[in-house]
Amino acid sequence: MPFVTDDPNMRDDWLVVGPATTEARTTRLLGETVRLWIDADGTPQCRLPHLDDQPLTVQSRYGYLWVCPSGQPARPLFDFPEYSEPGRRTIDCGGIGVAVSGLRVIENFLDMAHFPFVHADYLGKVPHTEVAQYQVQVEPATGEIWATDCRFWQPRASAAHDSGSEVFYRYRVMQPFSAMLYKSSFRAGELDAIGLFLQPIDDEHVIAHTVLACYDDDSTDAELIAFQHTIFGQDKPILENHAFKRMPLEGRAETPTRGDTSSVTYRRWLRERGMRFGVRAAA
Repeated sequence: MPFVTDDPNMRDDWLVVGPATTEARTTRLLGETVRLWIDADGTPQCRLPHLDDQPLTVQSRYGYLWVCPSGQPARPLFDFPEYSEPGRRTIDCGGIGVAVSGLRVIENFLDMAHFPFVHADYLGKVPHTEVAQYQVQVEPATGEIWATDCRFWQPRASAAHDSGSEVFYRYRVMQPFSAMLYKSSFRAGELDAIGLFLQPIDDEHVIAHTVLACYDDDSTDAELIAFQHTIFGQDKPILENHAFKRMPLEGRAETPTRGDTSSVTYRRWLRERGMRFGVRAAA
């Protein structure tokens, strides 16, 4: 059996494998090398070189290629309508390797409490450390997690900001390894969208792909990408220095703190799905 896991949460879902480019390349997915390219007619292809170029089910969406390892997806790929909305800039910020379970990366993405300490002078600043109460629910129709009414004071919320303000957030978890952040933009009544899509190399390694769908008429692409890399570069060493590379899901493995409502919901959601990949087995 190819791939390092039989967890249906990974084998029967759509997993990102990097940007949708015409150039042929190889990458890693669930412990296997896969070969990718896009035909002249725009059809994406994915093969397993060591298994006589066995084809895999693949599609191109939102600027990336997505593979379903089993060929039997349990559900369609999630909607990301902001990607094609007129007036938004869509920017692929590149892939960054992280030596930790992807579940850790998503949980960190949902955590506002670390902003003043890890992202000082960008996403937070002491003494503005309080995480205001917010709402979290699992959407019945889609099974996605939504955190709403989130707000946090930030000195520099994006590449375009040059002063501090209270920023409003909404978080969305569509898959165990995919999440979105919607935050205040310069356009009244609109939110910038940031997608974090994790390519699972194995249980303890991912490539984090970030895409922006934002309103910003001033910053260059390079400035927008550099800002995202700065933020992720601050998170990366902390993520990689976790005592447990894989994420424990049992209730008493790690003590939640105030503001951890999203994390608690995410872990419960993973337990209910029977998640095994990237999970630390209970002692």
